[in-house]
Amino acid sequence: VQLQASGGGMVQPGGSLRLSCTASLNIFNINALGWYRQAPGKQRELVAVLNSRGNTIYGDSVKGRFTISRDNAKNTVYLQMNSLKPEDTAVYYCNARNYNPYSDSWGQGTQVTVSS
Repeated sequence: VQLQASGGGMVQPGGSLRLSCTASLNIFNINALGWYRQAPGKQRELVAVLNSRGNTIYGDSVKGRFTISRDNAKNTVYLQMNSLKPEDTAVYYCNARNYNPYSDSWGQGTQVTVSS
């Protein structure tokens, strides 16, 4: 599956952004859709994952501020980011993963910069 991420940009601390990731095929049966991020000099880390049953997992640093959701009709997964902090600055990647058979697809990344 091909993934196209969008919605990144520059925002002041305390602001909000919504990222979108549109898939090239129906996302209804994808086991897990998620967002990861990578800041300069750091490893890629999990931000949020939403599985096909509607269960979510969030990274500790974004709990209570970020929300992942999906619109199956639009083949799109979203990441609503509120109360943004400078430490949220990173390139954000969307991911689609299936387990049987295993497949792992990544979007191209979208830059989020939080700065005053």
